[in-house]
Amino acid sequence: MGNFVIADRETDYLFPPSMQDWLPEDHLARFVVEVVDQLDLSELTRQYAGRGSQAHHPAVLLSLLIYGYATGVFSSRKIERATYDSIAFRYLAANTHPDHDTIATFRRRFLPQFEALFLQVLLLAREMKLIKLGRIALDGTKVKANASKRKALSYAHAKKIEAQLQAEVSALAAQAEAADQTPAVEGLDVPAEIARRETRLAALADAKRKIEARAQERFEQEQAEYEQKQARRQAQRDSGKKPRGREPKAPLPGPRETDQVNLTDEESRIMPVSGGSFEQCYNAQAGVDTETMLIVSAHTTQATNDKQEVAPTLARLGALPDDLGTATDLLADTGYFSRANVQACLGSDIRPSLAVARDQHHPCVFDLIATDEPVPVTDDPVALMKHQLATQSGRALYALRKQTVEPVFGIIKHIMGLRQFSLRGLDKVSGEWTLATLAWNVKRMNVLRAPV
Repeated sequence: MGNFVIADRETDYLFPPSMQDWLPEDHLARFVVEVVDQLDLSELTRQYAGRGSQAHHPAVLLSLLIYGYATGVFSSRKIERATYDSIAFRYLAANTHPDHDTIATFRRRFLPQFEALFLQVLLLAREMKLIKLGRIALDGTKVKANASKRKALSYAHAKKIEAQLQAEVSALAAQAEAADQTPAVEGLDVPAEIARRETRLAALADAKRKIEARAQERFEQEQAEYEQKQARRQAQRDSGKKPRGREPKAPLPGPRETDQVNLTDEESRIMPVSGGSFEQCYNAQAGVDTETMLIVSAHTTQATNDKQEVAPTLARLGALPDDLGTATDLLADTGYFSRANVQACLGSDIRPSLAVARDQHHPCVFDLIATDEPVPVTDDPVALMKHQLATQSGRALYALRKQTVEPVFGIIKHIMGLRQFSLRGLDKVSGEWTLATLAWNVKRMNVLRAPV
């Protein structure tokens, strides 16, 4: 006969089981508990009144959320179930079982506090000698909103439906007035039908107002950019130079027929995604330290492109605690390039490496080994940055961007599984993105601390 390990499910434990025996010493769940135990959670605990039945401690709920986001379990119902089915989640919950409503309420209630906890985790990484700020690679990725693009209402369709409903209301009102002379249609409740259409008309009017308000914001921004371009071209004419390129067109006010609002999550936006399609998304931004791949700056935006995201990133980098060090370089692709962004980086004492154009996929070998051109004699910061990017050292520095921030997004979206937000609204999505990046940092710190 074979020599098999006995599988005995009937005999009781001779000694009480210990949770410390459940997981390997280097398991991520153990490290999550170590990190959370070192965080200052007083801002969370003081918001509990202490009345009624005993509440689950914020340290337990936070540990469950961090480990859940780090391992691709985002649903509060799945986290609750995992406290029964998963050894790691059972260890994190200390063999208790918070229900899904408790977990969801905790996440929603303390979204604003996650940013402070994000900073505390970075400071802990600094104490563990895992990070010191230097070169930061910035990029953005489109994450699907908790809304379908099929629930988006365009301005043109809103006007079409509005006209149809108004015509139906008029016809129903005329039929009601003529009810004394002609018999009413059997089964038709005219007042109820009119009320239903008036409710839909009110909703359509509200949607149109939101589209028109967004259009006005866009017009004001485009008008300011147009005036800046015209001022630069006029300055060139005044200096005796002929402006290059086509004359910029003045923007037109008012909404466009294709402008939309989503009826499920009105703060999300239709955005282009990889593959050439469009989805209802938010634009999630992350600034990543090139040495450690830890995220040091995170925010979300409704903007489809990244042109306006350098300033918020610089503000967040400037607000980081001094103990983390000082950012020296900002690396970003051509989507972030503008003269204003270059000047903003220099104004923050950060050297910009913002790609001016897309890199060639197959550059000539002689271009790669060519001798660096001499530094141009100019005070133009853009010209100086272009020269720096063209040097061998500049190319090597910029190459760090692609191998730093893009793998981080790849792991967050395809390994951790955050391809769609669970919450709705820009503020809530921002909090959820902060929680996800916090979970990434804890996951990454667990790898960095491991002996080589």
